[in-house]
Amino acid sequence: MGNRMHFLDVFARQRYAGNQLAVVEDAETLTDAEMQALAAEIGFSETTFVGGRSADGWAVRIFTPETELPFAGHPTLGTAHVIREQIAEGNPDTVQLDLAVGTVPVDVRRRDGRDTLWMTQQTPTFGATRSHAEVADALSLTRDTLHTEWPVQVVSTGLPALIVPLRSRAALSDIELDHQRAQTITNDVEARTVLAVCQEPRGADNDLAVRVFAPSVGVSEDPATGSANGCLAAYLAYHEVLGTDTVDVRVEQGYEMGRPSRLYLQAWGADEGITVEVGGSVVPVARGNLVGEA
Repeated sequence: MGNRMHFLDVFARQRYAGNQLAVVEDAETLTDAEMQALAAEIGFSETTFVGGRSADGWAVRIFTPETELPFAGHPTLGTAHVIREQIAEGNPDTVQLDLAVGTVPVDVRRRDGRDTLWMTQQTPTFGATRSHAEVADALSLTRDTLHTEWPVQVVSTGLPALIVPLRSRAALSDIELDHQRAQTITNDVEARTVLAVCQEPRGADNDLAVRVFAPSVGVSEDPATGSANGCLAAYLAYHEVLGTDTVDVRVEQGYEMGRPSRLYLQAWGADEGITVEVGGSVVPVARGNLVGEA
């Protein structure tokens, strides 16, 4: 019998929405090359591998189809769900993950009538800015579609994202990523993802709409991205984009991909002391076992 494996939809309220995740147990039985090959075989934006438990929490590694990541949002929440429901004893209300970026606690709280997992991300750092014109070119947009009152800036809560404020949902829908230009602008500022955001969501009970692109790690577009949205929460608080340094919003993502997702963002504090939490629901889809050696 091989390693147990779970398929989940994260930041989803029903199956076949949100962001797909595979979680594999007993990671210590697999080599690095096997983990990377399995992540490529599955083809989801990320696959996680759960090892043993220590004082720092459950050891977890995260792989895209092309590379290993130190942190990612929906894999953190989805893996915590599996640990809580399938591995740990007693369904704990807090699960602590030991990731390459450090220890990340995940709590379970009720929100909108359902159990919601919340991760406290790393303290944000605010990095370089890019010109609105060059970023507009990379997204195949005109400069006037970007919200030039706010900067295009790199923010990191564990995985750096380039935050791009847009004026309308029409602009958000019109994005056609120029991969070469996007790689250039992100590589120059060491960003791993590009998050475009507008204040015109489709759903009346949502506050913001976003799209996220990560071609540098083999993900052309992502349907729900906890890491980049954590960076967005920090950006909104730091620049007081919503008129306050306290953030509590619902974000929709994935509609352009046919995988509608909802993420909850909270942030508070000032300057370099901002606290960021990102929450969402997890829906199990399938479970089974890897086949052992023939």
